[in-house]
Amino acid sequence: MANREEPDDLEKRRRDLEAALAARKPEELSDARGAKTGGVSGFGNALRLSSEFIAGILVGAGLGWFIDRTAGTTPWGMIIFLLLGFGAGVLNVLRSAGLIAEFGPKSPTKGDGDPGEKK
Repeated sequence: MANREEPDDLEKRRRDLEAALAARKPEELSDARGAKTGGVSGFGNALRLSSEFIAGILVGAGLGWFIDRTAGTTPWGMIIFLLLGFGAGVLNVLRSAGLIAEFGPKSPTKGDGDPGEKK
């Protein structure tokens, strides 16, 4: 009797495996389609993030150069504002990527339930 139960058990395990593979197959196909369209949007996102980073550095360097020229503090304004521009560029990239919260008060969203709000 043990031999007779084993093929049924194997058959059941094979059917379970086929069902699990069939359930995963549509997810893999949708991921493959998303990768094709995500390549262009990924390139655009990388270009936007890098331009924000470079803009922060250039603005800091420009302000430092201007302060050095007007105040006569030749290397120090450029050094300080270049570092501040680098920090601002990193902060802008992190905000754009959504890794840190935006600056300012958080606006209430639907369902948060403002205590002063009447229902």
